[in-house]
Amino acid sequence: MTVPVDARKVGIAVSSIVRPALVLFSLLTVLTGVIYPVAVTGIANVAFAANANGSLVTQGGRVVGSALVGQGFDQPKYLWGRLSGTTPGYNAASSSGSNYGPMNPALLDAVKARAAALHAADPANTRPIPVDLATASGSGLDPHITPAAADYQIARVARARGIDEARVRAVVATCTEGRSLGFLGEPRVNVLAVNLALDALP
Repeated sequence: MTVPVDARKVGIAVSSIVRPALVLFSLLTVLTGVIYPVAVTGIANVAFAANANGSLVTQGGRVVGSALVGQGFDQPKYLWGRLSGTTPGYNAASSSGSNYGPMNPALLDAVKARAAALHAADPANTRPIPVDLATASGSGLDPHITPAAADYQIARVARARGIDEARVRAVVATCTEGRSLGFLGEPRVNVLAVNLALDALP
C-alpha cells in the first residue's frame, strides 16, 4: 500500500528547516569570522600594542628581532641560545620540535655537535654544559636560556669583547626575567636582549 505524498507540504517542511539553518550559519559566520576577530584585534592593538604586533625589538629605528622568537648567534662575543629544530634555524613558519627520543642517533649527533662547538669556542671551560645549550626547545624558537646557561658563557663573551666578566654578568642580570606572576615557570634570560645590551656598552 502506497501513501500519497503531498509535495507542497514536503517543500514547506524542508524550507522550514533549511532557511533557519542558513540564517544561523550566515549570522555566526559574520559574528565569529568578522566581528569578533576585528573587535579582539582592535582591543589588543589599543591595550597591548607591543604584544599584539609581535613584541618587536627595535634599535636605531629598525626592527632587529622579537622578544618572543629566538635568533641564531654563533660569534664568541655573543650569548648563544638554544638549538632550533626548524629549517632554516628559528623559522617561525615551520615551528616544531625535533621529536627525537633520547636514544635517537640524530639527537645524540646534534648534542655532540653543539657540545663540540661550545668547547671549541671556549676550550678552557671544563664545566658541565647546561642541557638547554645542547638541546632544542619544543617550538624551535625559544628566545630564552636558563641563568645557568648564560653563566656558562660569560667568561667566553667577556674575553671575546675584552671586558671584565663583571660587566657581562651585570648585563645578564638586567635581562633576566623572573617567574611569571611570581610562581609560574622558571627564571630565564632573553638572549637577544643581552646581546643588544652588550653591543650598546661603551
